Amino acid sequence: MTRCVRCKGKGLCGRPVCPILRSFREMAKLPKLGTKIEGPSPPDVFVGRFGYPKVSAGPLVPADEKDSLDLAYRPADLARMDIGEIVTLRSSMVRSGSMVEVKDARNPGKLLEQAQEIAMSSTPVGTEVTFTKPPRGRLRFDGFMMPSGPTGSVKEMEITTNPSVPRKVDEVVEDSDLKANLAVGELYAAGVEVDGISRLLSLGLLGKNRKLVPTRWSITASDDIAGKRLISQILDRPPVGDYLLFSGERLGNHFEVLLTPGAFTYELVEIWLPRSVWSGDVAWIGADREGPGPKKGYSSLSGGYYAARLALLERLAEMRRQASALMVREISEKYWAPLGVWVVREAAREALSRPPRKFESLEEALADMETRLNTPSRDWQPQSELARGAAQMTLASFF
Repeated sequence: MTRCVRCKGKGLCGRPVCPILRSFREMAKLPKLGTKIEGPSPPDVFVGRFGYPKVSAGPLVPADEKDSLDLAYRPADLARMDIGEIVTLRSSMVRSGSMVEVKDARNPGKLLEQAQEIAMSSTPVGTEVTFTKPPRGRLRFDGFMMPSGPTGSVKEMEITTNPSVPRKVDEVVEDSDLKANLAVGELYAAGVEVDGISRLLSLGLLGKNRKLVPTRWSITASDDIAGKRLISQILDRPPVGDYLLFSGERLGNHFEVLLTPGAFTYELVEIWLPRSVWSGDVAWIGADREGPGPKKGYSSLSGGYYAARLALLERLAEMRRQASALMVREISEKYWAPLGVWVVREAAREALSRPPRKFESLEEALADMETRLNTPSRDWQPQSELARGAAQMTLASFF
């Protein structure tokens, strides 16, 4: 931050776009806001964490209804836009909220009940919000969640169109005897998108002991629970027979995904190149792993670890195989503004959706991988057990 104070937008950091100046410019484009805003919520809801167990909760609504007609709200849709377009779109989203106790999810008042209805919808919901005073604030960036614009305290709220609630969502929400992890698993198996599941979990609509869950927690919880369900499905599958290497990129996040024969293990190496959003002038490299067996504790790589793992497990489930997997995520200066964990999930899905290259050995696959990475192997491979050939040996290796 000291560097930003000295720079004041002169470009001393070397980034192609100054996120601070871009924030000011986007906020300057917003129309002057009054105390009443009407428009479709994406649907998107937010539950804060400050003051827990009393938190702010409410839907996001567009500041300018004219700009909401072609609103892109699914992560897969946003991933096809560039970062500037996403920042512009999200800067117009006003975060509304009212203070509630997390346990109020079981017996919600009118405002919370309406927010829950929006969270259950699979399509945008017409919403009219009256604030106690005109929303104010700046464009907010967060490592977990999508950016959002001004905030305001809700006085009244009305839903002006009928939410479109999938039958399975309605069924699971009504089942108050179903444990939260089983509810998440059932919804995911039924094809409900993981960001939609996160909204339901956040608004306290799943499980026996229902309560609000801060949005940043519910995002990782949904990725983690859905991933564990897929792990249980692939453990009895045969391993891949070749060394398969997938490559792809979205929004300045490049992935190399190497599947090798063996029991399921997962390793993620993150490389934040200089001048990418969090790294400053020096690259940062970190790694975390799991398997065989469940992971203990929370990942040192935070929510991105679980988002990338979910994309990997989706591909393995589709292949009906298990594998020892190495994922290398290299983040370049093109990723100049933090957009949320969903970027990791979508970038990994993009890479894994492409046809893989096949190799006969680990060494050949790693050599090919290096041709697309900006970081020399000597800098990142020491942090990878799989790249060092230290993965658990199988019976097949003795024959």
